[in-house]
Amino acid sequence: MALTVFLLLGILLAAGIPIAISLGLATTIGLFVFTDIPMMTVSQKLFTSLESFPLMAVPFFVLAGNIFNTGGVAQRLINLTNVWVRHIHGGLAIAGVLGCAIFAAISGSSPATVIAIGGILIPAMVKAGYDREYAVGIMANAGTLGILIPPSIPMIVYGFVTNQSVGQLFIAGIVPGLMLTAMLVVTSYIIARRRGYERQAPATCGERAKATLEALPSLTLPIIIIGGIYGGIFTPTEAAVVACVAGLVIGLFVHHEMTWRDLPKILADSAKSTSMLMLIISMAMLFGYILTTEMIPQRLSQAVLSTIGAPWMVLVVINIILLIAGCFLEPTSIILILGPLFYAVTAPLGINPIHLGIIITMNMEVGMITPPVGLNLYVASGISGMKLGQVARASLPWSLVLLLALLIVTYVPQIALWLPNMIWH
Repeated sequence: MALTVFLLLGILLAAGIPIAISLGLATTIGLFVFTDIPMMTVSQKLFTSLESFPLMAVPFFVLAGNIFNTGGVAQRLINLTNVWVRHIHGGLAIAGVLGCAIFAAISGSSPATVIAIGGILIPAMVKAGYDREYAVGIMANAGTLGILIPPSIPMIVYGFVTNQSVGQLFIAGIVPGLMLTAMLVVTSYIIARRRGYERQAPATCGERAKATLEALPSLTLPIIIIGGIYGGIFTPTEAAVVACVAGLVIGLFVHHEMTWRDLPKILADSAKSTSMLMLIISMAMLFGYILTTEMIPQRLSQAVLSTIGAPWMVLVVINIILLIAGCFLEPTSIILILGPLFYAVTAPLGINPIHLGIIITMNMEVGMITPPVGLNLYVASGISGMKLGQVARASLPWSLVLLLALLIVTYVPQIALWLPNMIWH
């Protein structure tokens, strides 16, 4: 039955059927044809699969990201980073990378980070004399930090399907996120210097003080979210609610760039995004029901262990599969389908599941800028007016940086595990 369901799923996806519908149809047909399970069980499974406390964080982080976009947080973060680095070669690009890193620490979404930071900086960089390809390429790739630096919606989903601590996953993403940020900054500087982009005049002490003061409320957001989780004040799910409330207070009463009239649109946009994610999750969990009943994870684990004994080779295979999957599926779907399988394969080899979660998340970063389904490419294309193929080519130099970072984290697990081990041991 499982083989038939996999083949049917592949046919539906190749036909262009949305991932959620493909998963639901393939699974329902498989259950109807090959089992005696009542169809009522299917509908029950769809609803009960969403009864999870960690999953409650998803709609709240989606809502928080939309609140931050509207409340003027992104503009102040850009102003802050720009006044400190604009006199360096590629200063605006570096400001964009740093802005994405900070915004990532409060949004949990990669496309939202590209929209918030890239939507402002891409036109500004072009106006300042940067090549459009350079501006679009760096912003599309820097936006991927939105799912690596905590909070991260893909990490929440991975923790849900593998029963791992979302808090530990969040903390594990900090050092790899900072490492990738530094690598993107250095790459931006080297390319800008080689191309001879003009530097801007250094900011005055007054300008820096003003920008820092204006950004202070926004800078408190990642401290509240990550600090609260680290300090045991609240769970990651509760942190998502705190982020929403803090974003509302800052947007309405501190920055005054959001009004109560903006709330209906913010709520509607968040509901659309959340409903899409939850539909995919419920259908994927139904698909996982077949995998569990057919014992596919156990069989796959035994097959891999009998043919590939070395953990480093298993990680190579996992990375290759994830990179290919990232070309055709969005991150949530990949994690829901492949996360439990890879967890079952790597557990007997002693590969830390938290480390595996970071590896999968970093693969999802690459998938965000890989055609034909890379969401960041479409967002950057919409912002810049460039065609998808042009955006993909422009993103290539920085995509290689993402792959290098993935390789380093894959084979130096302490980069991801050092901070969680220090906190929880």
